[in-house]
Amino acid sequence: MAKWQVQEAKAKFSELIDQAEHDGPQIVTRHGEEKAVVVSIEDYRKHYNEKPDFKTFLLECGPKIDEPLFEREDDYGRDFDFGDRDE
Repeated sequence: MAKWQVQEAKAKFSELIDQAEHDGPQIVTRHGEEKAVVVSIEDYRKHYNEKPDFKTFLLECGPKIDEPLFEREDDYGRDFDFGDRDE
């Protein structure tokens, strides 16, 4: 990622936008400290703006449950003697 000082970013703002569009995010610094990032609108929408609803998120990103993870044996319970019920 390219770094731009604030003064340079202001003076060459059109170039900064072009580079963000073609080369990816651009970091803006002030007094040597990273203060901001300029991203293209495409990157912005992809990462920040278009958040799926919860159902879509689970269907796209959640675990796939089309097939069971393991085989299950038929289980018919256990025989149990209740004893005398005359009490």
